[in-house]
Amino acid sequence: MTTKNVPKSFQKMIDRVAEVFPEHLKLQEMFQQCFLNTYTTTLIETKEGLPFVITGDIPAMWLRDSTSQIRPYLMVAEEDPEIATVIAGLVKQQMRFVQLDPYANAFNQEANGKGFQADKTEMSPHVWERKYEVDSLCYPIQLGYLLWQSTGSLAHFDTDFRQGVAAILDVWKTEQYHETKSPYSFEREDVRQSDTLNRDGKGTEVAYTGMTWSGFRPSDDACLYGYLVPSNMFAVVALGYLEEINVAYWRDASLTTEIALLKSEIEQGIQNFAVQEHPYYGEIYAYEVDGTGRKNFMDDANVPSLLAAPYLGFGDFTDPKYLATRDFILSRENPFYVEGSQLTGIGSPHTPDHYVWPIALSVQGMTATSLSEKLAILEMLTTTDGGTGFMHEGVNASNHNEYTREWFAWSNAMFSEFVLSLCGMCVKGSPLAKNIK
Repeated sequence: MTTKNVPKSFQKMIDRVAEVFPEHLKLQEMFQQCFLNTYTTTLIETKEGLPFVITGDIPAMWLRDSTSQIRPYLMVAEEDPEIATVIAGLVKQQMRFVQLDPYANAFNQEANGKGFQADKTEMSPHVWERKYEVDSLCYPIQLGYLLWQSTGSLAHFDTDFRQGVAAILDVWKTEQYHETKSPYSFEREDVRQSDTLNRDGKGTEVAYTGMTWSGFRPSDDACLYGYLVPSNMFAVVALGYLEEINVAYWRDASLTTEIALLKSEIEQGIQNFAVQEHPYYGEIYAYEVDGTGRKNFMDDANVPSLLAAPYLGFGDFTDPKYLATRDFILSRENPFYVEGSQLTGIGSPHTPDHYVWPIALSVQGMTATSLSEKLAILEMLTTTDGGTGFMHEGVNASNHNEYTREWFAWSNAMFSEFVLSLCGMCVKGSPLAKNIK
């Protein structure tokens, strides 16, 4: 595996964008830079010969980021077996990490003790950070499923994948009963409140809902209330993927029952507790709930988000409840919706006030039903890059030369996927592909 020579198969994608947008030279240049960024700068080979994908400016591998960074390459993997092999290797690496610690969100390339080793939780030298996030366990399942859909290969559903799935199911079932069964706690000293969990590391108290508890959001910020709705939506989708994989490959009757029950309980929990009446927007999804009546109306830029629900596969792009939620998200009622002179979109408490995240704009573009909205977002993204030709984490909505994270490959990949979708190209088997076709 090399990261020096760009495969010819990648050039087809670059050429396709130039073909669809022949007059938009800046877009062509930005797409090429962003599309190649993961492959040329973040892909490392481990001693075992498996891929290790760093985030960019942080030398660790997040299960979420690594999946999203590599995701656009699934379109290449359809015809390029070498890229398919790289992605299959990443799936194996991810599932090995899951087996090592299913509560961890980020890992070191080897057991070198780097990262947040002083945190009060069950750290190990291979773990960079141990913030438990439900979505971290969804993403490897998603990548494995979409690789199968893209290539037709089932070979990566091997022992490592199966054992990783067993660990995931155990954690999700345990965390349905967080108050009584969970072994997990997390505390970080002398930091802002969003970087640690209260109540001796157990987080805000919750009651049973059927949903599975999450300590942290995909922003790596602590949940206000433990049932993070977008992540539970993603878990329902991931469990559906496992049902399909089991039917096609494992054919395990007991696993069929286990997955179906868990999926049903989480889905019912979402409908019973996450659907709330908003004074202006009617029935919409809350971002977080605790099972006792408390709810948090907001959305965050990071994926999974409420905005990204149909992109991930929960519900339809035109579902009335989703559209009402979307209207709320893209309004001043969402405390993290930002309007500036150069950018308008969703930000995050993870970054400074008045910052919009390009990731959220890419998601908004991919979930928009009108071409005019998609093209307006494309214009925003291509004119607010801070003169770098790359996407960033957060960008000052009134001065795009002020941004966080110069080298943030996840954002580059999301932009690439959005641009390719405008060219009629989507990951095979993904909700986006089904929506476009």
